[in-house]
Amino acid sequence: MRVAIHQPQFMPWLGYLDKIDRADLFVLLETVQFKKNEWQNRNRIRTAQGWQWLTVPVLHDFGQRLNEVRINSSVNWQAKHARTLEMHYGRAPYAPQFLPQLLRLYEQPWDRLVDLTVACLKWLLDAFDIRTPLRMASGMQVRDEPTDRLIDICRAVGATRYLVGAGAHGYLDTARFEAAGIQIEQQEFKHPVYAQCYDPFLPGMAAIDLLLTSGREGVHYLRQARCELTPAQPAD
Repeated sequence: MRVAIHQPQFMPWLGYLDKIDRADLFVLLETVQFKKNEWQNRNRIRTAQGWQWLTVPVLHDFGQRLNEVRINSSVNWQAKHARTLEMHYGRAPYAPQFLPQLLRLYEQPWDRLVDLTVACLKWLLDAFDIRTPLRMASGMQVRDEPTDRLIDICRAVGATRYLVGAGAHGYLDTARFEAAGIQIEQQEFKHPVYAQCYDPFLPGMAAIDLLLTSGREGVHYLRQARCELTPAQPAD
């Protein structure tokens, strides 16, 4: 069985969805430290000016785990996001089908960041008809050291293959995975090109950009662009 493991991200990009789509199981690693100003509470959407962030304001302390981070409810971020999405995607071909569903997610009274990100991810996967099951790392008994943690997760779910991103060979100790009977496979992601709401095409947007412009069938653009999996190279 092939497993992929990653921290939850808000409105993830297509490379994240590609990894989930390739895996037999996707484990959400929500027990690690929250990193401010990365992808855990924000992502980018396409606009007439290029792109802009959709950011969820959070309340957090340094060193706090991701699943402990709470959303700053004193900021009316839901209304701001809704206005931005309607402004830039209101005329997208598949906005009538999917944008109201997304806006209903925003209407819920979210408290923890992880609950929002997982709900958005599940909605995206359902919209694209990606059926890979999800599990939370917090339900597993694992060690704290980063490599030990990943090996323990693989063992806990019965994985024989671990799917990693393109940069993982720089920090993973592949020999330790091999000793544990787990093969490392590297995701070679190739970004698809599709019709966005604005020209020219910009890669790296949140996956809702593909959904709202291409609909459920947009997942085929992702799969058609896909490169083969290759064994990860050992670090120097």
